[in-house]
This record gives sequence, structure tokens and C-alpha cells, in this order.
Amino acid sequence: MSFLRTWFWILLSAVLIVLFGTCLIIARLFGREASWFFGRSWAKLELWLLKIICGLDFVVEGQENLPGTPTVVLLKHSSAYETLVQLVILPRQCWVLKKELIWSPFFGWALSCLGAIPIDRSTGRRAVEKVLSIGKQRLESGIWVSIFPEGTRVAPGKSKRWGISGILLAQKAGVDILPIAHNAGYYWPKEGWTISPGTVTFRINPPVSAAGKDARGFAEELQKAMDQEVLSIAGNDG
Repeated sequence: MSFLRTWFWILLSAVLIVLFGTCLIIARLFGREASWFFGRSWAKLELWLLKIICGLDFVVEGQENLPGTPTVVLLKHSSAYETLVQLVILPRQCWVLKKELIWSPFFGWALSCLGAIPIDRSTGRRAVEKVLSIGKQRLESGIWVSIFPEGTRVAPGKSKRWGISGILLAQKAGVDILPIAHNAGYYWPKEGWTISPGTVTFRINPPVSAAGKDARGFAEELQKAMDQEVLSIAGNDG
């Protein structure tokens, strides 16, 4: 039954991506704020449909930790669910993502209109420099920057060495880092085509400063803490 519900949602979601993607692209003519309205509205509708059709919902812990100023968000990436939820629980934001996504019809075009920062990871240092340059501009204009430090989806319980671009960006822009852990990968896994019912927990940790710290060492410290939190959240779910 979960398999059939998942596919029904996927087909419905494909229609919504075309519809909202078109509206978002047209709205870009009136500024990114107008595009953001449609982007966030799309995410809210998708999450509501996931709840109604697939039985997947979420709760947020630590909302009081959200700062009042633009921040670099480091978000665990183990599912597609967190890409929707972050649009709803965080202020206006942009994302660092692989450049191939930008060419996806409607979805990728919409991401570009929202100010995403596409990078080619194969270029190494040049990709990091692009994140630092454009990311600093986004933060200075009041837009939060969200980064998946693993660089790709990683199954829960697994680990992949974090990149340090988010930490370097926070240091260059003089802003804090907001780490967010969650257990979405247990309900909407990286592999497979079935979304399981349940309630995903998103845990927003207090902002931390990377000022004066060694980027690689700090990344390893944050990664260890975040991995432990994911296991803790999963354990609490029984």
C-alpha cells in the first residue's frame, strides 16, 4: 500500500512542479521575493500532500534557536524530504547544489530563479571560491545560505566526509552556522521508491561561531555531533 501511495504522490507532484515552476519563473519578472512566495507555497502543498497521501509528517525541535539574522545552515542530507521542509521552517534562503540540477525542466529552472548557487564539484577550489563569493553576496542581501555538507544524500547510519565550504563561508561573511539534524532518511530513503508513514523530527541546534577555528577540524567536530544526533533521534523513535 505504501508503494502505491508513494507513486500516486510522485505523479501528482510532477504535475505540481510544472504548475508551480511555471508560476515561479514568471514571478521572477517581479523580483526574487515574488518567486520565493510561489516556491514556499509549493513546498507547503507538497508537504501537506505527503501527510495526507503517504502519512509522512514532521515536527521541529529548537525553533527558538533560529537567529534573527542571515545564517549559514548546515543540514543533514539523507532524503528528499528535508529539501522541502527547509523551505517551510527557515526564512528566505538559497541553496548550494550541483550544477546539473539547474538544467532540470521546471524544477531546476525554478531553483535558478530562487537564487541557487550551482557548482561543479569537479573543479575543486574554484567551486569553493564560487560558494564563498556568491554566498557572501546572498547573506549580505538578507538571504540565508543552506548547504548539505556531505555534498550528496547519505543513508542514515552512514557517513561521508564533510566539505568545508559552509564553514569557510561563515568565516568570510562573519555569520554563525546553524546545524540541523533529522531522521528523514529512515522514512524516505535514498534508495527505493517507497515513502513510509511516520513523523520526522527536525532538530535545530543553537547557532555556533566558526570564527578563528580551523575549518577542517571544526567540520569534523560538527559532523561527529550531527551523526550522533541523528542516531539519538532515530533511537527515540523506537
